[in-house]
Amino acid sequence: MKKILIVDDSALVRRVLCDIINKDERFQVEDRATNGLEALELLTNKSYDAVVLDINMPKMNGLELLKQLQKRRIPARVIMASTDTKEGAKVTMDALELGAIDFVHKPDNAVGCRRDSFQNRLIEILAAVTESKMPSFTKPFSMDEVKNSRKMVDLLSRHEGKLTGKRVVAIASSTGGPKALQSVIPKLSGKLNAPVVIVQHMPSGFTASLAERLNSLSELTVKEAKEGDELVTGTVYIAMGGKHLNVNFTGGKHVVHYSDEPPREGVKPCADYMYESLAQSKYDTVVCVVLTGMGADGTKGISYLKDKKKIHVIAQNEDSCAVYGMPKNVVNAGMANQVVPLEQVAQEIMMNVGVM
Repeated sequence: MKKILIVDDSALVRRVLCDIINKDERFQVEDRATNGLEALELLTNKSYDAVVLDINMPKMNGLELLKQLQKRRIPARVIMASTDTKEGAKVTMDALELGAIDFVHKPDNAVGCRRDSFQNRLIEILAAVTESKMPSFTKPFSMDEVKNSRKMVDLLSRHEGKLTGKRVVAIASSTGGPKALQSVIPKLSGKLNAPVVIVQHMPSGFTASLAERLNSLSELTVKEAKEGDELVTGTVYIAMGGKHLNVNFTGGKHVVHYSDEPPREGVKPCADYMYESLAQSKYDTVVCVVLTGMGADGTKGISYLKDKKKIHVIAQNEDSCAVYGMPKNVVNAGMANQVVPLEQVAQEIMMNVGVM
């Protein structure tokens, strides 16, 4: 049975979370803490399979706790409980940068926490995170490391010879994805010879903050994709949470088009729609990248695309995934051209699309 620590300053929310978690025979709430200070003491002396962490708390908040865990190198698999306000979304990005593996969108009150949608999502994330092979302590983001990597790969790409034809990069990611994307997008050269389209499974309200964060770290322009945006080289487009992103070819241009079908593979946005839409594009090659995440999103879309287009598929390897679900399905379907550690993904993208 997996041992869980709950950290939340609301007694009612702690009780509701306990009820939800203990109802599943795979998990047991081992301890509860009312703030980060109490949690730090517990985590210093005991180990847990996962920690469900609130952000706003007295004495020591969730971000301060993550900083202390990193400073003291205390291992913990942390799931943040986040609100969907603009400020909440920004703080969530900070938390993911500080080592949290994923987040669950926490309703404003205990009644909302009792809804099936929240309960199912919490248990789904707990199951994935507690089975993860990824180290429970990851090194902090380093801009120097990014610059060195970018410089080296840029030089390599220039000496590989000119790649011909129009190319696009299409990335799918889910649980652990925001952190993984931070290890990929900032490492890409600002002269990357292709646009990049990303479907990251996130609720509405969080993708704009993710785009802003990645944009501040990258040479490429990173933005939340808007309806009608033309795909241009040197720009990264992140699908808006809560809508399905498609790439349409119209008026001689590739543009973003959102559709509002129900969730597919249990998610919205769904990467399968993105990949399937690219089958009608005028790109000569689609470089498909499947990063960490639960489920099988991306596999059907890539399979469909493969019959219509020249593709090159890069899958993240198991040891570097927060959750080896989406890449595993692509690999098992025999569609991965390469299976590489996360730190090599940017390099492989650049080698397959080139720089200008």
